[in-house]
Amino acid sequence: MYDMKALYEAYSVEEAVRLRLEHPEAQIIAGGTDVLVQMREGRRAGKELISIQKISSMRGVTIDEQENIRIGSLTTFSHITHDPIIVEKINVLGEAVDMVGGPQIRNAGTIGGNTCNGVTSADSASTLFAWDAIIELTGKNGKRYLPIKDFYIKAGTVDINVAEGEIQTAILIPKASYENTKGCYLKYGMRNAMEIATTGCSVNCRLSADKKTFDRVRIAYGVAGPVPMRAPAAEEFIGGKPITMENIEEFSRKVLENINPRDSWRASKAFRLHIAVEMAKRCLIESVKRCGGDV
Repeated sequence: MYDMKALYEAYSVEEAVRLRLEHPEAQIIAGGTDVLVQMREGRRAGKELISIQKISSMRGVTIDEQENIRIGSLTTFSHITHDPIIVEKINVLGEAVDMVGGPQIRNAGTIGGNTCNGVTSADSASTLFAWDAIIELTGKNGKRYLPIKDFYIKAGTVDINVAEGEIQTAILIPKASYENTKGCYLKYGMRNAMEIATTGCSVNCRLSADKKTFDRVRIAYGVAGPVPMRAPAAEEFIGGKPITMENIEEFSRKVLENINPRDSWRASKAFRLHIAVEMAKRCLIESVKRCGGDV
């Protein structure tokens, strides 16, 4: 059923790095929900595979010494949705990955696979961009940390910023990104389940102590450009402004200064631009309410 040249299994991060160096053309496989489908379609036929499924240290959600939320790259979508740390600190990420595929996919698919697949429509990607996620990469020279905005290089192929022998071992959400912050993710698709996003929008905000002013707002999109992207014009406009519908509507229009979706068989560029504005408004209103504010 699957045309593969060889399958290697790693039982530790160190072993996975060694195998990557020994077999530089091999494909990493975790949950397999993308790779195995691509093999059946012939796109990865005859490939060598390196399985990292047995590396238990790459699973789970913890808070490190700097109070960053650390999500192991092999943590499944289902685990993220129900993990108590995610539920308490950054519930919107759990809501976003709960929109991936169906239950079987969410039980097998991993957060690391979702980001390393490199596609702009990944349901986790826009939320990770909006929360200033940091990618932990481990290679022959140890660990290095890369802002997620520098992780994606270009569209059209899975082309991410990974050096020779490196594997993605975790995703970090800094304390400064999640503290006193709430967010909302909206996905537009033709169906309510088992659907690739036509457009995805993730917003989060932190309010002033009296809940009357926007202290900070961040917004990111999937399928609004070749890679997931923020909308800095909107973020810069709304920071420090009073919480009013007028300001929220202007914020939503400001996203048009940054996003550049494409025409495709799923939707036209004009339609994506239209819904991007509406999604920005709805996400920000919901984020304000989750922060205890009133609109």
